[in-house]
Amino acid sequence: MALENKIASKNVVLFDLENYYPKQEDIMYIDIKSFLFKELILKEIEFRAALELIDWKTYTNKNVLVFCSNQAIIPLWSYMIIAAHLSTVGAKVYHDSKTVEEEVLMYNISQIDFTRFKDERVIIKGCSTKSISSQVYMFLSAQFQPFAKTISFGEACSTVPIFRH
Repeated sequence: MALENKIASKNVVLFDLENYYPKQEDIMYIDIKSFLFKELILKEIEFRAALELIDWKTYTNKNVLVFCSNQAIIPLWSYMIIAAHLSTVGAKVYHDSKTVEEEVLMYNISQIDFTRFKDERVIIKGCSTKSISSQVYMFLSAQFQPFAKTISFGEACSTVPIFRH
């Protein structure tokens, strides 16, 4: 007697969030520390002059994390000036190194055409090698809900029902 794969015969879509998780090369970094006098003091004239030397096209349509890697006190306007330069090349600017990957992941999810999941049985994969917050799972579930016939969470062999039309 041959074993039957009942999961494959159920015609479900297994959605793996890791496929949308940003890769290291998906995020570029600007450390304000490199623009500081003795890596401690921001001098406005020198700061602005240094920014004028940057080839901002390098950041075209990129995700850019702007931060300062030391304990220097950085005026808020300096972040705003960098963001203004980055906006001219369509970069998406982030400031919090703890949430940048999650924010990029949620942006990547927002770019999905969820209409292709109309009337599908969707399983949102539960096990991941990445740390993905509940906020992302809630956001993803809300994106699927208008279209999917059912939404479950877990693995194909063991799921928790989330939503059913």
